[in-house]
Amino acid sequence: MSRALWLSVLLVAASMVVGAYLYPSMPERVASHWGAQGQVNGYMPRSWGLLLMPAITFILLAFFYVIPKIDPLRGNIDSFKAHYDNFILIFTCFMTLIYLQTVLWNVGVQVNPLTVISFGLFVLFHYSGILLENSKRNWFIGIRTPWTLSSDAVWEKTHRMGGRMFKGCGIICLLGVILPDFAILFIIVPILLTAVYTTVYSHLEYKKERPQG
Repeated sequence: MSRALWLSVLLVAASMVVGAYLYPSMPERVASHWGAQGQVNGYMPRSWGLLLMPAITFILLAFFYVIPKIDPLRGNIDSFKAHYDNFILIFTCFMTLIYLQTVLWNVGVQVNPLTVISFGLFVLFHYSGILLENSKRNWFIGIRTPWTLSSDAVWEKTHRMGGRMFKGCGIICLLGVILPDFAILFIIVPILLTAVYTTVYSHLEYKKERPQG
């Protein structure tokens, strides 16, 4: 495994150690879900509250590990592997941040989860933009539309555009730190618009490239 993946596994393991240490201080049913205004609206048993997020993260890390090995275009992934590895580590930091916020909330250190998520997504979306700008055509990583997967040129143009837009989404998410009541809108609206725009953009660029298709 790459160094970034090993660090990611160690980070999740360390967060679980923190969770286990604080386990006796947590209530039998822990807050596990928050609404759009940052209010608690979901609970689960204490054991599930401590294990679910790390378990999901470990499963995703396994998936990230397998992707470069099973992609038919894995040679292209090798060309931006360093950026991909960095993304894995940043993603793990994001998941760990959410986990620690949940654990700390349940022992009395109550930081607004929307503030935490907004800052975390700012970093994650910004680096996702960098990853997109450096990615090459493959079947798992990036903006995968029928048109980007059919043309290296369309892939490059779409991912340059998508990279800039993801960085913009990160900056907009950061506004949620200042205005947590609107954080959910700062997260969802920009990313939906980015998804729609890059899909349409890739189609139009493909039509320009192959007008007789």
